[in-house]
Amino acid sequence: MTSPTFIPISNEPRDYAWGTPGGISRAFGLAPTDALEAEVWLGAHPLSPSRAAGAPWADLAEWERQDGVRLPFLMKVLAASSPLSLQAHPTPDDAAAGFAKEDALGIPRDAAHRNYKDPYAKPELIVAVEDGFEALCGFRPLAESIADIEALAALADEPALFRPLLVALNGESGLRSAFEWLMSGAGEVASLIAQVVAAARREPARFELVLRIAAQYPGDPGIVVALLLNHTTLQAGECLWLPAGNIHAYLRGLGVELMGPSDNVLRGGLTPKHVDVAELLRVLDFSDGPAPYLAPGHPSEHVAVYRPATQPSGEGVPFDLRLIDGDAAIRTSSPAIGVVLDGEFVLRRGDSEHRVGRGQAVLVPEAGELAISGEGRLYFASAE
Repeated sequence: MTSPTFIPISNEPRDYAWGTPGGISRAFGLAPTDALEAEVWLGAHPLSPSRAAGAPWADLAEWERQDGVRLPFLMKVLAASSPLSLQAHPTPDDAAAGFAKEDALGIPRDAAHRNYKDPYAKPELIVAVEDGFEALCGFRPLAESIADIEALAALADEPALFRPLLVALNGESGLRSAFEWLMSGAGEVASLIAQVVAAARREPARFELVLRIAAQYPGDPGIVVALLLNHTTLQAGECLWLPAGNIHAYLRGLGVELMGPSDNVLRGGLTPKHVDVAELLRVLDFSDGPAPYLAPGHPSEHVAVYRPATQPSGEGVPFDLRLIDGDAAIRTSSPAIGVVLDGEFVLRRGDSEHRVGRGQAVLVPEAGELAISGEGRLYFASAE
């Protein structure tokens, strides 16, 4: 049976603890609710495949199985009110090897202590939907971290407790040694965390993030790790690119994520979930520098394109995200998914057309030319 040109898709929000009451419903323009809503998945990942309406299959996972296709991305709308876990994602080779190793060890694929749920990498980008989207992303310039930690030591009752961290940061392997020590669980780390929080209370404006994280995750080493990372606040339309090995944590806000179709997450704190320090250390990129913003291209008046392949670390990443705010003509090279978060659009191909309003999503299963009319914000994912 031939698939329709346009297929409406939908999914239920996932209720993770870091979500926002009614966050996805508000983004989609639906009736207010107090239910905890963290993110909605638009794609074929078997953990939460999107449902399909008017198609010869019930959901996108079944579409992949029946048609022998693989959607090369997963799109999410995310609404965070508190920090997600500190985490990083593996390279394609690490994901394939880790998945095969854990399979060989007989670790169930749904086990809470399993690192690799599938054999795929999970490069990702996130675009802020509203002003004020906050994230920790990548190790900040080392000198900035040292300056903040020295300032906290000067405010502390027991500044000597900061010495191991400062010695590590000033050593040959700087960030790696400091991070490994913070994640070691040593008793000195717990004492340092307490001193950092107490010192931060003496200069709360400068160290507001430390105090916020400590209130939510008391005693967690991520409180101090946050001082080593870039703290960014995105305005609507700004984008972060998170390649393999990048350590990051979204803190709060509404955004659209696009990533490889994987659920492989190596966590490093700010979570009650499994943390495998050794595996995390193996995949982390300890390079320091500014936050990895991804500037969009503008191929036409009403189209902005966020393309990881424009970055050296995004070589080989096939997907991109278009933000369309008016009439446009585009071409896709793969199946595509669009979701509207403001306004209304009509998609046309040949004699077929489909109207997509706020909070609605659509699968375009075949590559080709599309004419788009309307105004608002249409987020449209596809692959090269």
